[in-house]
Amino acid sequence: MASNDGSLVKEAIMLLDKLSEGKQCLDDFIEDAAKDLQNMDAQHKKFILDVVSGCTEHKKLLDVVVNVFYGQNGRWLSRGDRSQFVIICYLTTFVLDDIGLQRFSNIVKSQDIKKMHTFLNFFFTHLTTWIQEEWNHIYDAACVEEQWIGPLLRWRPNIDILMDQLALKMSCGNQVKKIPIKTTKPQEFCLTKPKPRPLPMPELIPQQEKCKPVPNSTYRAPKEMQIIKEIKQENHQKTKELLNEANMTQFRCGNPQKSERTRRVMFQIQKDLDSKLQFNSFQPSEPPSSNKTKNCPVKLNGAAILRQRALRNRKEEEELQRVERLTEGEGEDSSFVQWQKNMREMDLHEELAKIEQRRLEGRISHKEAAIARINIMESNQKASQLKKEETAQLMREYAEKRLQEEKELRDLVQQVAEGHKNSKMAKEKLHKFKQSIVREVSEQSQALLRQALEEAQAELSRKFQTILEIRAIESLPHIRVKNFDDTETAGHELLGEMSIVELKLRLAHLKEVEQTEQQKKREHILEVTHKKKELLLEEVELNNLHMRAMAQAAAIRKEKERKASVDLQQKVAQDKRVLAMQKKLEEKKQEQRRLEQIKSSKAKTAEKTTEQAGTRDKKTMTAEEICESMVKNLEQLIQRAF
Repeated sequence: MASNDGSLVKEAIMLLDKLSEGKQCLDDFIEDAAKDLQNMDAQHKKFILDVVSGCTEHKKLLDVVVNVFYGQNGRWLSRGDRSQFVIICYLTTFVLDDIGLQRFSNIVKSQDIKKMHTFLNFFFTHLTTWIQEEWNHIYDAACVEEQWIGPLLRWRPNIDILMDQLALKMSCGNQVKKIPIKTTKPQEFCLTKPKPRPLPMPELIPQQEKCKPVPNSTYRAPKEMQIIKEIKQENHQKTKELLNEANMTQFRCGNPQKSERTRRVMFQIQKDLDSKLQFNSFQPSEPPSSNKTKNCPVKLNGAAILRQRALRNRKEEEELQRVERLTEGEGEDSSFVQWQKNMREMDLHEELAKIEQRRLEGRISHKEAAIARINIMESNQKASQLKKEETAQLMREYAEKRLQEEKELRDLVQQVAEGHKNSKMAKEKLHKFKQSIVREVSEQSQALLRQALEEAQAELSRKFQTILEIRAIESLPHIRVKNFDDTETAGHELLGEMSIVELKLRLAHLKEVEQTEQQKKREHILEVTHKKKELLLEEVELNNLHMRAMAQAAAIRKEKERKASVDLQQKVAQDKRVLAMQKKLEEKKQEQRRLEQIKSSKAKTAEKTTEQAGTRDKKTMTAEEICESMVKNLEQLIQRAF
């Protein structure tokens, strides 16, 4: 019997090696193996196939044990024996209760005794430590403890006896073998063989719900393309309107008023000419305005006041030198300055006249463009009127077609809606039943949570009370009494040793001496700063007088410049070229008014014709509104039905 079990295990080892080498599916491999073993007994054949399929099914659990076993003992073990250890591990863990201890012992003894003893010792030594932890990562911990670890621990005493027998055989195998004596072999009783353990019933595979049919809207043309086409038409119309508006307002240079940029350019030109006229001038620069309310007064420091005094002295010296040169007979360059000023005024007059001429030319071209636009608008109005009539006819035909389609679809939707009412009632009943179950479960969970919260609050209050008691005990003061005399020395017998009272008196005396010295330094600094302030105030008064005199001179000069600019503007207005351009502009304005009057008269005559066509437009608009409402109602009916 032992040799028979050993041959079965060897056959299983061979099949498992073939399965691990190839990439064949397990079911196909079992079928092929069953065909190869059809000459074998049915029970033996079933045992082999169950072992192979079980090793494949529990491959993760078995690899955890065998991989670590080879890691520790792989130096003297062969990789070809891996399937042997996998099958022994499977029989020990999953089939030991079914085959019994006697048959398991026969199988183990039929293999290499030393290898089996090493493997079983390794397996049962680490069973409750890292093997159980690794199995818990793969399956639930409770299932591992109940299904595999518990039964193996119950078999542990019997396995220990088997391991002792294997160890004894190993020790006896090294001794000299004795000649075997023939003994009487007992025959087995013809007993009923135990039934093999039935395989568990397979779990039922849940049936999938029926897929919803494809909606009919999948095979229809989408409405988005029509919507996009309408949006494109609207955008095209808007761009046309914007283009017309841009063409009407493109000649803004024809504004009768001078633009802000023109004023800035003229002012800059005048300013540049004035600045060029003041070369080699001995006059002071224009002082800042003293009557500005927005500027805050600035307090000058001593350095700034002294700089102003130096500037004032330098200007006085320059003026004295100029007077001395005049007394000696030296001439001035006033005649050359006057000639240069006159020439620049002439250049400025010519440049301003050209600017005014260009402005008037721009206005004239603007009026000509307005007249051309009026003519183009008349031709466009005629073409748009024809286009409106054609679109109105098409809309009437489209509305009639949509009314017929809506009627047909309404009949179809009513038929479909009747078939869906019964299914809706059943769904509502099922939904109410599920809601009642959820309500009961939520009430029970809330009661449990409330109870747990009360217990946690009681525990928290107890801990809080103990913490308060501990803190109250820790806050009690520790009374320490220590007598100390500050008039006695420390007794170190040093040369400069003194008591605390004497030390305080000496420090107080040093502090008084230091304060008197600081007071003297402070009085000296105040006296010096007072003298410096008086000197600076005198300089500020002199500077103010000088600045007022310079401001008066600058005001007189500015008034002269203003009068000169007014005279220049009058000369530009009286230029012949400017007067001719203004006359031409008036003629263009009169022509534009005449065309606008003609256009308004045509518009009044066209109003009468539009009133007659208004009734037709209302009909088309009502047809469009009816068509839109029909489409909306149809979509709502389809949504309710499906």
